[in-house]
Amino acid sequence: MNPFEEAKQSLDKVIDKARIHLYKPIQIAEILHRARIEKDVNLSDLSTYRTRSRKWRDIICLQFLGRTSTSSARYQDDVFNDNAIPPSILQVLGTENEEKKGIVEAYIYRRFSQRFYQLSIGLDYCITHNKYNFSLNDFISIFWSEPGLRRSIDKVFEIVVYSLFSMLVEALGTKIEISIDPKKIGIFEEFEDFATKVIQLSRENRITTMNARINRAGVTNAADKGLDMWANFGLAIQIKHLSLTEELAENIVTSITADRIVIVCRDAEQKILLSVLNQMGWKSRIQSIITESDLIQWYEKALRGTYSEIIGDKLLQNLSSEIMIEFPATDHTEFSKFIEQRGYDKLRDSMWL
Repeated sequence: MNPFEEAKQSLDKVIDKARIHLYKPIQIAEILHRARIEKDVNLSDLSTYRTRSRKWRDIICLQFLGRTSTSSARYQDDVFNDNAIPPSILQVLGTENEEKKGIVEAYIYRRFSQRFYQLSIGLDYCITHNKYNFSLNDFISIFWSEPGLRRSIDKVFEIVVYSLFSMLVEALGTKIEISIDPKKIGIFEEFEDFATKVIQLSRENRITTMNARINRAGVTNAADKGLDMWANFGLAIQIKHLSLTEELAENIVTSITADRIVIVCRDAEQKILLSVLNQMGWKSRIQSIITESDLIQWYEKALRGTYSEIIGDKLLQNLSSEIMIEFPATDHTEFSKFIEQRGYDKLRDSMWL
């Protein structure tokens, strides 16, 4: 294999392994762009771009994704490892990119556009289907059938769960009441300013009621740990749709400090989770394990059950809006302008199709 073929193969490997947002490939594209246009980057010298390139990448990501990578600096720097795109590989890509006026940059952004076109198929499914013909199983299958989307199935699954859970908690009219134990009135009087500012209780108002809510905690980090959703009634929710190992199942429980944890996973993973929980004596911390079959059943009730006229449309609206919030690049208008401004739309090369 010649150096060019090796370099292209390395780039394709990084793109194929990347999650939906393609942070690492975009970082490579912006390094090559900077080296070609500004010429203030020495591709053989990692120190000239390793840290700075995160800012160049973030400008693009904020513009088209509305977010930046939340992974550790060490994880982000893995893109420059020997098994990814080290300086020696980047030099070869840089030479090709310079000679062909940005062809490697254009290739990366075409792959990015292709990935989000695949995602838009999922959004289109939500928009073109209604409560009478929407199938959760078919919707999730869209993402399993596209190799470029498979690594982000956890994020899509999280959206599926959040759209349902948040809608049902609201539809049930769930309320939370907070009050002070009469036996603790002395402590309450001592810390009344704290109670007023933090718990919103006072001498005049010793009981307060609020709507129950479920919130998404934000983007999932690269290690697949941490909290996905939390409720203001003391519940932590962890979503796992990729295949679980015993180590990952252990990480799910040990990384969350809440006393009441709900885990949502595929049917096939339930046994692994129960086995680990029993071995480690953690089963008491798990309030319930919800499987994909449960979700399909609840979606069916919400969309075509007794109360579908009240909650069916709301559920699909939630699902569509959450996809657009999570993946704003499903709107191609601004991205197309970016491609034209950089001249990528005029570049053609059989090796980079």
